[in-house]
Amino acid sequence: MTLANDKVFAGSVPRLYQERLVPLIFEPYAQDIARRLAKRKVSRVLEIAAGTGVVTRALDKALDGSVTIVATDLNPAMIEQARSEGTRRPVEWKQADAMSLPFEDGSFDCVVCQFGVMFFPDKVHAFSEARRVLSPGGVFLFNVWDRIEDNDFADVVLHALAKLFPNDPPRFMARTPHGYNDKRAVDQDVRAAGFTNPNIETVAARSVAPSALDVAIAYCQGTPWRGEIEARGSLEEATRVSARAIEERFGSGRVDGKIQAHVVTVEAP
Repeated sequence: MTLANDKVFAGSVPRLYQERLVPLIFEPYAQDIARRLAKRKVSRVLEIAAGTGVVTRALDKALDGSVTIVATDLNPAMIEQARSEGTRRPVEWKQADAMSLPFEDGSFDCVVCQFGVMFFPDKVHAFSEARRVLSPGGVFLFNVWDRIEDNDFADVVLHALAKLFPNDPPRFMARTPHGYNDKRAVDQDVRAAGFTNPNIETVAARSVAPSALDVAIAYCQGTPWRGEIEARGSLEEATRVSARAIEERFGSGRVDGKIQAHVVTVEAP
């Protein structure tokens, strides 16, 4: 179950998220989404849960210059970080809740969401909102992380933190980002929202960083895991312990691990 603090991206988290986590795990899938959408004829795209804009920037580069992009996120701090990164074309950045989108019915021919739906408290309702703002035949394209066991670095950090805090291990990453990994459940929720015949594809990629410490900083300090860690003890110690665990498994210097996600494509009736 998603907890309230799982959705809090504030303080230095947006900057560290952009600097450390985006190149580590989000960039490969942002490029994947952009390539998929570039094959379709679209004119007006809505991105929900845009975070710091990694997909937004990929779409900006991949789509024709005439395409309008509206990028939204629940967290104003994430939107501000995204806006500061810049884009070639004008992008409409807007704070918005995916559970209640402030747009008219049929306003877009594409809705995109990268690794955001796991945070939605009512996924069927959020999917219904995406369907509502789509024009007939419009496409809803989103991805979700597979099991944490299939994502090397996140899994190693999870176990390192469990050893550091054995009485109350922080489980944000397993609970929320990797907590919506059952393809059957995703299929059922998408259909319950009024879509039909979703295509769900499992896509593996590589996660690469200059060092184990870069990975540890990304996960421990650039996500809401940080709040859970700080509530239990030293953030610096947790980062060191996590870095050591990553180095023990993947070696010193440049590290390379597997990441895996499900990519969902479905068209509005």
